[in-house]
Amino acid sequence: MPVRRPNPLQWLWYAYGGGLPERHASWVLHDTTTRTWWLRHVLRAVAQIAPIVIAIIVFVPGPLWLRTMCALGGAIMGLIFSVSYLHETAEHRLVKAGYPAGTGPATRAERTADRDAAAAERYAARYRTPPDA
Repeated sequence: MPVRRPNPLQWLWYAYGGGLPERHASWVLHDTTTRTWWLRHVLRAVAQIAPIVIAIIVFVPGPLWLRTMCALGGAIMGLIFSVSYLHETAEHRLVKAGYPAGTGPATRAERTADRDAAAAERYAARYRTPPDA
């Protein structure tokens, strides 16, 4: 199935947790399993937090430095919360796109299987040979 990117309004809807039409299901799979999937998640979280940060800085009365620090502190807490649910959020997006549960971790594991096997072999080889005495 070809990967069809959503338009900017659809992406914004998707960033806020909305579902995309079925024709974008392959893009959702790509978005949640590509090498930079965690960075994409953080960027979606920033898109969610940015309007609130801007509203605090613009509309809350008080010194600018205080409004900025409050907004920054809230943004950092929001990002920490978002990153703590990184895997669950990606899995939920895939299920909403019509994929069975477990597709995300399985696809990411397939992508790194060769590298993981090579690392395991290097680890095993290091401890199989006796250390130089």
